[in-house]
Amino acid sequence: MTIITTTTTPIVTSFSPMESVALLQWGSNYLFSSSVLYQIIQDKPILGEIMDKCRWNSWNHFQCEVNEGTVKSTADALVSTGLAALGYKYVNIADDCWAEYNRDRNGNLVAKASSFPSGIKTLADYVHSKGLKLGVYSDAGYTTCSKTMPGSLGHEVQDARTFAAWGVDYLKYDNCYNDGSKPYDRYARMSYALRKVGRPILYSICEWGQENPAKWAGSLGNSWRTTTDIQDKWDSITSLADENNVWGRFAGPGRWNDPDMLEVGNGGMSLEEYRSHFSIWALMKAPLLIGCDVRSASIDTLRILKNKEVIDVNQDLLGVQGRKIRSQAGLEVWAGPLSRSRVVLVLWNRSLSRKPITVGWREIGILPAKHVIVRDLWMHSYVSKNLRFRMTAYVDPHACKMYILTPV
Repeated sequence: MTIITTTTTPIVTSFSPMESVALLQWGSNYLFSSSVLYQIIQDKPILGEIMDKCRWNSWNHFQCEVNEGTVKSTADALVSTGLAALGYKYVNIADDCWAEYNRDRNGNLVAKASSFPSGIKTLADYVHSKGLKLGVYSDAGYTTCSKTMPGSLGHEVQDARTFAAWGVDYLKYDNCYNDGSKPYDRYARMSYALRKVGRPILYSICEWGQENPAKWAGSLGNSWRTTTDIQDKWDSITSLADENNVWGRFAGPGRWNDPDMLEVGNGGMSLEEYRSHFSIWALMKAPLLIGCDVRSASIDTLRILKNKEVIDVNQDLLGVQGRKIRSQAGLEVWAGPLSRSRVVLVLWNRSLSRKPITVGWREIGILPAKHVIVRDLWMHSYVSKNLRFRMTAYVDPHACKMYILTPV
């Protein structure tokens, strides 16, 4: 694999012969030949870092109760827990409720005095002093979804300049209370505005998947929501995984399908369910947006969020979204190609009892007679260094096994 380096992040521009074969074995769903990927990079205005997908987002846990102190102490906690060192670099006041209901007399957004008395610029400076980045939220409509602050519809250029002046590094852009015009047009206006401010700002398009943004948002932003809002429930996780799976062929470096934030650590599911949630999101190359209160996160929660081997799958430079290969009676095989001719494999048991799941090498793009090294990413150990043809694992209910397979 050949890579070039921008000022921020290395980018894959061509694949080794074995990597090209591996991608072709995955079929027409993945069209990332070296020339195609190079063209994507040339055509796409880079609004932010190509592989930077690990973040913290305030909404799932705090909703409208977020404030300046929460954001500062969360930034501190990302550093002290070691999460920042693993790539969780963005502290996002997203979604909603951070601004006053009315703009100032010049039409500018104003931070809510009761929640952010020092203002967003001072907060951004604090977050940057920790080696982190700050994200904010707005809406491609007249007001945001909470109806407590103005949207950016009609103020795209002004608001983009404001965000840049404040030192903002990330914008989540929602879809509430708009004028009924096409989402592409509304999201394009903010995309063009962000490109002109002279500052890299990651652009997260939150259109909820209503008009298939995977087909059109890649030319506008760094990620796009493919689903409705996530809930801290097992049925929500499985449903959103299936919805996001449909759009895998449209994702790639710097342009990601987003099945919404992580619920890991918020208390509505078991540890096994949270591991499954984190594993599938990582395999799908989805943005990993922590949605819990990291300041009080349990040891078990941090073990999930800090699994470097799983994070490395999510950040793999090949950038191909893994997909569902097979599903029968709640027993599922998910897999995808990785750099260095490897394959990531998740055996996922959605049923209510412990069951064996078997996968053959041919199903996941490996020649059947190949000897394969199998690494368990949750046990942090090798299952085998010489496995051929297939493998079987017993998987607990609502749990998964996650492996990297390396043909030798």
